[in-house]
Amino acid sequence: MPRLDHTIVHSTDRRASARFLADLLGAPEPKEYGPFAAVRLDNVVLDYAEHLAAGGEFVPTHYAILVTEDEFDAILARIQARELPYWADPQHSQPQVINHLDGGRGVYLDDPDGHNLEFLTRTYSDELLAGL
Repeated sequence: MPRLDHTIVHSTDRRASARFLADLLGAPEPKEYGPFAAVRLDNVVLDYAEHLAAGGEFVPTHYAILVTEDEFDAILARIQARELPYWADPQHSQPQVINHLDGGRGVYLDDPDGHNLEFLTRTYSDELLAGL
């Protein structure tokens, strides 16, 4: 079965952005690899690269990271300890609360470059997705 091995995350400061995610996850310091600062997750590597499009900007994207209940508790505690803004939804209309979609828990926050990070404890079911 094919699987995603790695992807490039555009950033204005690859080290700072990679460290931001690694710190939230309680993961090791990102590894420098050529022009990348790499954050290794269980199933994929996020290669942060300093890249700006011709107009000097890039479009922020969404990264959803599936975590265990214990990992979620630790991540949320780090978010709250840093007094970072977070939301229950990707539109950022429910501030400083988490969601309980599909019997799990989820939280959204922006990284330093505006990428929308989502941490969730359950993959969304087809039934939930059909209703969104």
